Amino acid sequence: MDPYEGFREFVRGRQRSLMRTAYLLTGDAPQAEDLLQTVLMRAARHWRRLADGNPEAYVRRALVNEHTSWRRRRRAETPTAHPPDVGPGRDPGDQSLTRMALQRALMRLTPRQRAVLVLRYYEDRSVEETADLLGCSQGTVKSQTSHALGRLRALAPELAELLHDVDPEEVPR
Repeated sequence: MDPYEGFREFVRGRQRSLMRTAYLLTGDAPQAEDLLQTVLMRAARHWRRLADGNPEAYVRRALVNEHTSWRRRRRAETPTAHPPDVGPGRDPGDQSLTRMALQRALMRLTPRQRAVLVLRYYEDRSVEETADLLGCSQGTVKSQTSHALGRLRALAPELAELLHDVDPEEVPR
């Protein structure tokens, strides 16, 4: 029997979604690829056991945990380029500038806060699902969400319009 039976199909079917999560956690495409590859290699070793449960939940939680471990080991901040000043003829509402500002602000959050926001708002997970994936209580998810949104508002006031109606208590879906 092939110990990887179903693993290749799982990766083919979920790779794009998992890569987006890894990218949102790291903010860097090559790092995201490394993170996902590391986690998928571990998942492949344990595939027989994982295939009977919820392998996607395992891999997502492993992405968050591995990213947190990398950040703890690294401890140094990665310099990032600042977006150019908006000059004449440029639209101040340009989506690319907004994305850059959001990415810069997300990278300044703690790994746990960033993970909570990615799972709750980008992946549209409920408080319960996020707590399960992160291995913490629902109260922790709610408080981390509230702290992270407050910090985003302080770090990037230009994103206020995007964040004005975000309620950390509401459960998406």
